[in-house]
Amino acid sequence: MKHYGSVPVATSTTPGQPARVMIYSHDTFGLGHIRRARAIANAIVGEGTDHSVLIVTGSPVVGNFEFGDGIDYVRLPGVVKQSDGDYASQSLRMSLDETVTLREALIRQSALKFDPDILIVDKEPTGFRGEMLPTLEFAKARGTRIVLGVRDVLDEPEALVPEWERKGAVSALHYYDDILVYGLKEIYEPLACLGLSDEVNARTTYTGYLRREMPREGSLVRYPRITKGEFLLVTTGGGGDGVGLMEWVISAYEACPTLEIPSLLVFGPFIPREQRRLLMERVGRLKNVDAISFDAKIERLMDRAAGIVAMGGYNTFCEILSLDKKALIVPRAKPRLEQTIRAKRAAELGLCSMLEDPTDFGADHRDPLEMARAIAGIVSQNRPSEAHVPGLLGGLDAIMALTERWLAPGERRRHAYAVPVAAQ
Repeated sequence: MKHYGSVPVATSTTPGQPARVMIYSHDTFGLGHIRRARAIANAIVGEGTDHSVLIVTGSPVVGNFEFGDGIDYVRLPGVVKQSDGDYASQSLRMSLDETVTLREALIRQSALKFDPDILIVDKEPTGFRGEMLPTLEFAKARGTRIVLGVRDVLDEPEALVPEWERKGAVSALHYYDDILVYGLKEIYEPLACLGLSDEVNARTTYTGYLRREMPREGSLVRYPRITKGEFLLVTTGGGGDGVGLMEWVISAYEACPTLEIPSLLVFGPFIPREQRRLLMERVGRLKNVDAISFDAKIERLMDRAAGIVAMGGYNTFCEILSLDKKALIVPRAKPRLEQTIRAKRAAELGLCSMLEDPTDFGADHRDPLEMARAIAGIVSQNRPSEAHVPGLLGGLDAIMALTERWLAPGERRRHAYAVPVAAQ
């Protein structure tokens, strides 16, 4: 265990000055975490504020996204999950331990120099492999408001409880002044299975889902001809785990040439290159299907689409709700049940339709005609707004209200503090 001394430092912020908010997003895989961080950051620096937000992230594609004025980012060395479930450095020829040590130092130095009034940690209370713990310790000592933000569903209780125990996540909650759940208690309580104390529960706020705005500028991606008329958008987010859904949709059009509504597939930046090539060969033989690799401003495509076929990750679900789109959710059941739990609750409430992938439950194939029937039924569905769920998209408004409260003169730190430093 590391031990920390302290070095006195005078506070650099006083009431009335523009605020600084730092968001940590570990981003070992996919697009979900960085897109959630971006939505929150863009809201914080919105019209009428002079706040600054620094996003510290491991996402390799963070530079592809559009951020508002007042936002910048620090890109941490990437890590990737291997086929055996372990992690490795993404690009650097370093061991995982060396990479985590480097990431830890960059996070801590960023917080030291940026000096945030508020530190928001996304999903992982201790960070990737505990890399946030030194920063949490000195941020707590210097008076920074520390906030944990978690999505509406983390995993099934049987998996989440041992995972959080292994990571020391529950014991790390003492660092946090507030816990935000980006969802509704009526839909799911992601932390209920952990047996948290009444004191921790009192610090927990359900915000509602995070509303998404349309990008301010147009996309640079050239859209295929089928987007000129009515079409479905098929998206799997980052795409690294979405090949099965793409294949199932393509097979539906191959098996059912009379399927009328066209589909545009967006593969995502993390789909393996060889699998993308094979899928494109099949797409090229179909008149009602086309595909593009990636669009960082996919909200524009979603807005144009008559409906959406997706795996049901948190961010895609928020976009479906925000744009009020008819949707078919085909959740991933491995390695987590997160998407399945979310999709089942959403379908029960009439927010979408749902189709489970039988290969996640022991079947050896997916029925193309079953997918064809599901696709054909999308256009006749109700929109999410017709389900009339109160407070569904109140997340960003709630976060902004809390942020302004935390930054009020009576709440905002203005004392001298001590910055812990690692003992030599």
